[in-house]
Amino acid sequence: MRHPYPIREIARQAGLSTATVDRVLNGRGNVRESTVREVHAAIEDLDRQRDQVRIGSRTFMLDIVMQAPERFSTAVREALEAELPSLYPAVVRSRFHFRETGTAAELAAALDRIARRGTQGVILKAPDAPEVVAAVGRLAEAGIPVVTLVTDLPGSARAAYVGIDNRAAGATAAYLLQQWLGDRPGNVLTTISRASFRGEEEREMGFRSEMRLAAPRRALVEVTDSDGLDATQRDLVLEALRRDEDIVAVYSMGGGNLATLDAFDALGRRCAVFVAHDLDHDNSRLLRARRLSAVLHHDLHQDMRRACQAVMRAQGALPDDGPVPPSAIQVVTPLNLPPGAGEPTVG
Repeated sequence: MRHPYPIREIARQAGLSTATVDRVLNGRGNVRESTVREVHAAIEDLDRQRDQVRIGSRTFMLDIVMQAPERFSTAVREALEAELPSLYPAVVRSRFHFRETGTAAELAAALDRIARRGTQGVILKAPDAPEVVAAVGRLAEAGIPVVTLVTDLPGSARAAYVGIDNRAAGATAAYLLQQWLGDRPGNVLTTISRASFRGEEEREMGFRSEMRLAAPRRALVEVTDSDGLDATQRDLVLEALRRDEDIVAVYSMGGGNLATLDAFDALGRRCAVFVAHDLDHDNSRLLRARRLSAVLHHDLHQDMRRACQAVMRAQGALPDDGPVPPSAIQVVTPLNLPPGAGEPTVG
């Protein structure tokens, strides 16, 4: 039986003598079938534990770089810190580099500074801009793996992408919205934080494609480049609502939903259907108040755990299991809101 372990180690795992294990491995006979099974089970146990042995004495310093509204960055930080115990026996230390706005050149400069200082990996949410793609390439050349989170940089040298299939999410939003609107006339407002984020662009493409099939006569009115920030979002939505009195529904790809609803309220308008993304603190409160119809949610805790594991695989500390599959999309309504959703992590 082929295996990479010393006989003494297998014997210790099985609780048998080295002579007995040697007889089983070399097929010498005079061994009970139950003892053979115990030896095989011990080798399987060692296979499973090999990865833990490999990473047990290692500390991974990760840099989390994000351009996103503070509400989402906070959710990411809380999710990562909650998942750190699940990564045992590896020890993960993290440094956070969060920004709400900025240029691609400034973001690329931040990545270059991280490369000079050194790190075991970078988890990145950033716009798909040439400067950022080039900086990811320089990190890869320096042996620093980059894992993109939520929004991808498919043309870059990133090691993996962790997140949902954004095009499928957009199509799902269109399906839900049209099911609720039915034959009711009216147009749909789509809000994007910034067009350069590939994830939101893919959501928008999936949404438009499905809406053309389901309701080709509905006009889609786009609001973009608010960075998901409430003050900017409110002004842009107010302008759009004043231009188009037939807007009756919203698909929000980039956040700022409190501000969007505030704009409807300011004009005395009602939003019949509102589909958004992510169970952050704001969206959880809005769902409980039934101001949102549904939130397309993915398990951010699982995403952060998988992102850390992707860095470990890129560093050779875990076996390569192939491409990371897309995260599952959950449709959350006021009636199936998970307990504690959107509440700050304690401790």
